Amino acid sequence: MSATVSPSSDRPYGLAAVCRIWNISRATLYRHRTPASARPEPRRRSPIGPMPDAELVERIRATLSASPFHGEGHRKIWARLRVAGVRTSRRRTLRLMRENDLLAPSWTGAPKGPRNHDGTIIPDTIDVMWGTDMTTIWTQEGQSAVFIAIDHHSGECTGIHAARRGTRFEALEPIRQGVRRCFGVFAEKVAIGLSLRHDHGSQYMSDVFQNEIRFLGIESSPAFVRAPEGNGCAERFVRTLKENLLWVQTFETVEDLRQALLEFRDLYNKTWLLERHGFMSPNAVRAKALANAAIAA
Repeated sequence: MSATVSPSSDRPYGLAAVCRIWNISRATLYRHRTPASARPEPRRRSPIGPMPDAELVERIRATLSASPFHGEGHRKIWARLRVAGVRTSRRRTLRLMRENDLLAPSWTGAPKGPRNHDGTIIPDTIDVMWGTDMTTIWTQEGQSAVFIAIDHHSGECTGIHAARRGTRFEALEPIRQGVRRCFGVFAEKVAIGLSLRHDHGSQYMSDVFQNEIRFLGIESSPAFVRAPEGNGCAERFVRTLKENLLWVQTFETVEDLRQALLEFRDLYNKTWLLERHGFMSPNAVRAKALANAAIAA
């Protein structure tokens, strides 16, 4: 099917598009394309451990079914197994998920031009840099705007909001939520030392938005033009939000959407795993950072 020519574009569909539509990983497709007789002989494996392959596969399936998120790969499944007390290796988890077609589909984008920065944007502690962004979704009432705020260090969703219109006033709501959540009070200069990474959208560059974050002591940090990776933490959260909520559920009203977003924020902060922090949740990363700060003080 990947070689079939599209009647609308007069171009082949391509393997990546077909795998994306069928929701399968390309690794699974290539494995089924290769005859079993042509596959290389596996190297000698390490000791199997106390749990045989068949039982471990069932535990993997149960972990995938119990996870509140879609598209988790073998590394996060391995981490969730460890939390559940199942001791196995990451390579064995990968092998069993590959053999049983349980790998998560993944898509890698092609470079669009030279990099504008070296990618080292993750700060060393919490409440140093937040990122904010916006996306849209359709409800029965029409198109609605979704605004989010993310801590670049912990990956924590500090604020989330939905509104019928995506104005500069609505864009401020996640920031207000985050300030109350992380600083305990909404007051002048309460967030000194915090930078806010955002794009050059009219909501974020408006005087109303800039004046309010300046009142709070937040420094504006616009991303490079046409370089969304400059706010990669916020962009990645928007993708997670779409894959696990916005694209899999429908909403009657904006209020229904807003309540679902708040529930997702709490679920994400509590159970989402961050590999760069040793598979800790955003809440756990914040708690650890606060404990370290208390010890240092």
